[in-house]
Amino acid sequence: MTKGEKEAQGSMGKLIKPTDPLFTKTPHQTDLSHKLSLCSKLCFAIGGAPKEVAASATAFFLQIYLLDVAQINAFQASMVLFIGKAWGAVTDPVVGFFITKSRWTKIGRLMPWMVGCTPFLVVSYFYLWFVPPFINGRFIWYLGFYCLYQTLITCFHVPYSALTMFLSTDQKERDSATAYRMTLEVLGTLVGAAIQGQIVARAHTLKHCTTHNMSAGNLGNSSGAEIVKSLVRSQDYLSHSKEVYMIAAGVIGGVFLICTLVMFLGVKERDDPYAPKTEGQIPFHKGFILVMRHGPYLSLTAAFLFITVAIQLVQSNFVLFCTYAADLRDDFQNIVLTILVSAVISIPLWQWFLQRFGKKTAAFCGITWIMPFTMMLVFIPQVVVAYVVAVSSGLSVAASLLLPWSMLPDVVDDFRLANPYSKGHEAIFYSFYVFFTKFASGISLGVSTLCLEFAGYNTGACKQPDAVVYTLKLLIGAAPVAFIVTGLMILLLYPISEDVRLRNKFCLEELRKQSISTRTMEDLSNV
Repeated sequence: MTKGEKEAQGSMGKLIKPTDPLFTKTPHQTDLSHKLSLCSKLCFAIGGAPKEVAASATAFFLQIYLLDVAQINAFQASMVLFIGKAWGAVTDPVVGFFITKSRWTKIGRLMPWMVGCTPFLVVSYFYLWFVPPFINGRFIWYLGFYCLYQTLITCFHVPYSALTMFLSTDQKERDSATAYRMTLEVLGTLVGAAIQGQIVARAHTLKHCTTHNMSAGNLGNSSGAEIVKSLVRSQDYLSHSKEVYMIAAGVIGGVFLICTLVMFLGVKERDDPYAPKTEGQIPFHKGFILVMRHGPYLSLTAAFLFITVAIQLVQSNFVLFCTYAADLRDDFQNIVLTILVSAVISIPLWQWFLQRFGKKTAAFCGITWIMPFTMMLVFIPQVVVAYVVAVSSGLSVAASLLLPWSMLPDVVDDFRLANPYSKGHEAIFYSFYVFFTKFASGISLGVSTLCLEFAGYNTGACKQPDAVVYTLKLLIGAAPVAFIVTGLMILLLYPISEDVRLRNKFCLEELRKQSISTRTMEDLSNV
């Protein structure tokens, strides 16, 4: 037993006086910290990968797809992105509410949600990347399918995130499962960027452009024959772009179906007996108030809200930055893959780091790493520098993905200890965390696209005005740095240190033993 564990156990004894068992417990009763097999951890992690595959494709390519392939104007694109994200954020607490009302079934309480929504999710995702034959109603088309996709992905993601708390009661096992999950999710992000990037890369090269910029403002400077040839070339390019985007959507949809099936077959959902049975469940609104008053949850959510916005800004504008501001349009897909490969490799590093130095320290070290390198890319937009920045940025991307989902179960444990009779609110924690971060990301996406509109973004053009180039540099460099600094300042207020985490661990173990003892006595009395 480590020194920290001894101290935590001593302080636990002061808080809770364990009751002596009146009988010898069976092995089933004492096996509170269920050990997860490697197969279970991998199947759980594989279940989360397809969501990140699709999220990676939409984050990197949906904005430029709407502008250059679907060819809706920048204002309409900003409305699709903002309203879609905002709608997805609103559905998070709604889905969380219905999950808390769901009954346990033979396959659990959360698994039916994930399995049931997957086929509809795949269909909505495919039509999000389909260009309808009409022009005037395209804004409504993409807005409708993006909102539908956000709704269905919420029905999958909220129960999947909450499933962490029902894999095992052991914090180390949950942390290990979370590390597997984050590794596979970053790998899913890599696969999504690879599938989408490699398939659609030719749709965003300069091969369809002539020496003149084929925007409306420059057509008048060309001869009639040149204009006709350029328009024919442009239509061929557009038709090809539509096809490759649909192919990529079909491939990603197939990945989603296969991974969900693997998770369903390999993961078993378990209840946590940390609290005694109660006659009635606490209403949703009362549970919501308790959660929103929990200080560690508020500080963690607010901190990673700003950090997530920063990462989202870089992610959504990176392809545009490489295409129009850095002259890296022929290399952007490989740069994106380099970032994600670096992130996949560094996940085990951060898992070791957080176990050795603590999660809060790991968050500060990991997130701050990206700031100087994004600024370096803005000021030195060269290929070699871009790859150096990509490798370094992958470290921060991995930390930003792993740390919040590793720290959130600790917050739930802290809440459980403070409110032992308020049970079944795990979905509230996860759904509202996703709600706040998704809503903030939606605002940032909408505002960033509006900034491009105000700067004079020219849809379909091969070259953009200097104001657009300057705006893209701000969206990649200064804006993310400001959000990261704000998030880290808020994270200073996060109160769950390693000592507090260990104390909570031992206290909850004692509550589980007392609860099982009480239930067994009740069962014997009934007999």
